[in-house]
Order: sequence, then structure tokens, then C-alpha cells
Amino acid sequence: MLYETAQEWRDAAHKRVLFFGMSGLGKTHVSQMLRESGDWFHYSIDYRIGTRYMGEYIADNAKAEAMKVPFLRDLLLTDSIYIGSNLSFHNLTPVAAYLGKPGDPDKGGLPIAEYRRRQDQFRTAEIHALLDTEYFIDRAQRLYEYPHFICDTGGSICEWVDPENPDDAILRELSRHTLPVWIKGDAAHTQNLIQRFDKAPKPMSYQPAFLSRVWDEYLAQNQCREDEVDPDTFIRWTYAQALAHRQPRYRAMANWGVTVTADAVAEVRDTAGFETLIADAIAARAA
Repeated sequence: MLYETAQEWRDAAHKRVLFFGMSGLGKTHVSQMLRESGDWFHYSIDYRIGTRYMGEYIADNAKAEAMKVPFLRDLLLTDSIYIGSNLSFHNLTPVAAYLGKPGDPDKGGLPIAEYRRRQDQFRTAEIHALLDTEYFIDRAQRLYEYPHFICDTGGSICEWVDPENPDDAILRELSRHTLPVWIKGDAAHTQNLIQRFDKAPKPMSYQPAFLSRVWDEYLAQNQCREDEVDPDTFIRWTYAQALAHRQPRYRAMANWGVTVTADAVAEVRDTAGFETLIADAIAARAA
């Protein structure tokens, strides 16, 4: 690991960590708290995806919808208006909206082939964004003079890595430059996430094999055609399965770094508390 002992972590002039785990357990909250302290650079993978790697896809999709409206079409064709996404650390909705949901077009669904195409675009974008971590570590220190660095990953990082493979290209690269930290939730956290998702289902990114399996199962169980699938019902039905699918992958990834609980993360109030949390996790691993 980048820091072999708790003392080495505490003494480090440049602290570099990478959060991973289920979305909704505090990764972004703590990352923003550290950024606001003034000494930590916050690198958001989702923000990088939306601005650097999928910005044109998102904007072109919005333009395609606008072109369906004669008034807006004329303005676009004469370069009289500009359409772009207002992406921010606090608003990643344009990425989710572009990913969309598969199913009935009358209910806002996408044909499954188009949905898979956008899923593959996201997978490629996320891998590139993850591999940009070293560049942003250097940029944060060289350009902005931030001594410390936090990489805030999306929940789907586990879909693109093979944590059992010691030569996995993504994990090897990330662990060379950061200390991976798994924010581990328990059964109660999982149930809470499922309830929150049920109230407001949002698009997700899935491993291709997993998506094919759940899509085929849903069609068979509900005896429906692809264009008859209710998009929200499908992703609600899929969500708990996706969490169960990801949990062992996160657990295996934890062997590349350290583990902290979501409850412990929720108790962190300042940078000193965060540094102690990580020091304790390193000590626990050593023990």
C-alpha cells in the first residue's frame, strides 16, 4: 500500500486517498468536506466523465431533442442559440439523463440496443477518468499547490476491474498513486438505499453480462416485449440485484487498500477526524 503504517500516513506530506463503494454512503460528502478545508483537491470521477469524456454525447442528445421543435431547430441551424449541460459537483443529472433507462419509448425508455451503446460509452469514459487520476494528482500539486488529494469514484468502478487479478491494470495504477478506501455499508444501509432508490429511481451503469442477464430475466418473468417494459419498474427491479452483485466485488477490491464503515464516515466532522479514521483503518489492516 501507499502507506504501510498509520504513522507513515500521519507523517505524509502528501496524503492521497481514493474512495469507493456503493453510491449514497458518504464518498462525495466527505470529499467535499475535505475540499472545503483548503488543503485537499477533490477529483470527482463522475464530474470528469460528464465534462471531459461524455460532454459531447450529452450536448448532442439535447440538441437532437431540440431539433424536433421547429422553433428551436431554426435557431440551432443558424447558430443563434447554444445548448450545453450545466454539470457541477452537485448536479450530475445530465450524465444520468443521457444514460437513460431501457423500455417503452412512450414512457421515456430507450431501445435496448441504444441503451447498451450508451452503457458502453460510459464504461469507456469511466475507465479513462480513473486512469486520469495520476494526471490530476500532479496538476493539483503543481498548478494549485494542494498538498493532499481525494479521488471520489462512482459506484460502478467495481464493474470494470478484476480485483482478484494482481495485475489488473486499473487497480494497479490507482494503488500506485492513492490509498484505496472502501466505505462499507451494512444490511441496514443497503435497505435504506433500496428505499431511497424506489422513491426516485435513477439511471445506473451495469456490467454488460449482468445487464444481459437481468434484462432477459425481466422479459421472461413479465412475458413482455422490449418496447413494453416500464423503464422505472425495470430499474427498480434491478437495483437490489445490482447492489448484491457489486458487494463481493467491493469486498475483493478492499484487499488493495483499507476498509472503513459508513457509520464511521458519518461521524467525521473535520480533517483531523478523517486522518484518524484512515490511520485506524491502516492499523487495523496491519493487525
